[in-house]
Amino acid sequence: MIAAIFAIALGVLAADQDPMTAARELYASAAYEDALAMLNRVPQTNRPADEARAVEQYRAFCLLALGRTAEAEHAIEAVVTGAPMYQPAAADVSPRVRAAFSDVRRRMLPNIIQQQYVRAKAAYDHKDFAAAASGFERVLQVMADPDVATAVTQSPLSDMRMLATDFRDLAVTAATPPPPPPAPDPVPAPAPVVVPARIYTPNDAEVVPPTIMRQELPPFPGLIPLEKQGTIEVVIDETGAVEAAVMRQKVSPGYDALAIAAAKTWRYRPASVNGVPVKFRKIITITIKPH
Repeated sequence: MIAAIFAIALGVLAADQDPMTAARELYASAAYEDALAMLNRVPQTNRPADEARAVEQYRAFCLLALGRTAEAEHAIEAVVTGAPMYQPAAADVSPRVRAAFSDVRRRMLPNIIQQQYVRAKAAYDHKDFAAAASGFERVLQVMADPDVATAVTQSPLSDMRMLATDFRDLAVTAATPPPPPPAPDPVPAPAPVVVPARIYTPNDAEVVPPTIMRQELPPFPGLIPLEKQGTIEVVIDETGAVEAAVMRQKVSPGYDALAIAAAKTWRYRPASVNGVPVKFRKIITITIKPH
């Protein structure tokens, strides 16, 4: 009799509230089945993202409390897909609920990181540098999550973290608006004649070639049956930075992109002629051997 009266009271309470608020109170009252039924009454369309996440979050809480682990994992997957950085606060849930969320996040976050990286790189390739900078920043934020601390130390995420950092910095620089042009002189001066800087090569006897300070290639992401070779041509400017890099002999589309991105981060002690730094064109041979 008491249970029936309690159920009727909860039903009256739920009828006076919106479904999400009622579901929270039913969950707090340990009425997990009733809370699930109330969550099913929340409209499925035109919901804000935060509300959609909250629905799946409380659905997972209820299912875990009822011992329906497989269904709870599906609800947690929906939460993680919409909000990869979300983890319920330790003060709000039991260690068992926290552990369930961590297990699903450890399984899903590596794939989410790679998907976010691909979207950020596509924005960078389309010269949408603001979106690219924001996307690479999200990649690095998820990589810093404790639930993927082990995964990010291993390939491919370890290589991806280095690339995401470089691309984020490049995108931030490219997205920064240029300074306003200076005020014109009262009497315009004739434009100076700009002579392109000469690019020296190993065939020029008077040049002292650049010295390598950093010239590392990324590992090949996968297996190959036979040894493959490729070449990268770089132009090293007067500061020792790589101002241009191009694949002259390709290895594979995926690896070529990684190699070019890495080449743009290389550093040298610049080439010189009579002690004056000059530009220099250098060819680097790549050899990929079977594992």
